[in-house]
Amino acid sequence: MGDSILTLEPLIDAVVEGVREAGWSLSGLQKTSSTEFEGEWAGHTTRSAYLFFHSDAHETASIEGYLDETDRGLRGTLSLVVDVRPVWEHTSVPDALGRVAELTTRHLPPGYRTPVTMRLTLPKPSEPPTEAELETRIKLRIPRAAIEAGATSISVLATTTVQSFEALLEDPAADDVLDGLE
Repeated sequence: MGDSILTLEPLIDAVVEGVREAGWSLSGLQKTSSTEFEGEWAGHTTRSAYLFFHSDAHETASIEGYLDETDRGLRGTLSLVVDVRPVWEHTSVPDALGRVAELTTRHLPPGYRTPVTMRLTLPKPSEPPTEAELETRIKLRIPRAAIEAGATSISVLATTTVQSFEALLEDPAADDVLDGLE
């Protein structure tokens, strides 16, 4: 545990280094602190950081990092954020989600927790639901073992994750489900 990362700032630095190594640029960083005043976690403090990255090679996609320091330790995720083709181009929303999940399984490294989320947004309530915009987030949760292994481990994991995201974006099957890749 000698190399273990113990606070938020070294975790931020390691993630930024790894994502930059993969060729993406940091475009934003936000830090927050909060204390739970009531309820089960009364008096507990959380410090969080949100990191935003972009790449000229993948203009329609972004990468976000969410890192959290709590009384129970550090945790974090790296997410690929990209628009999905319009609802009307899919058999159904579950079909679109399934296709994104298949791409995730194909390209993200095995053995990690890699949840996939999809968000629907209807720009105006008067529009038909078929006009809903879809966005997906493909996440890789940073395992505690990587944090305990230290900054080099986190940087390597961040670089590998970004390379996996890029492989997913460049997969010909992604053109059929993700928007703006052609």
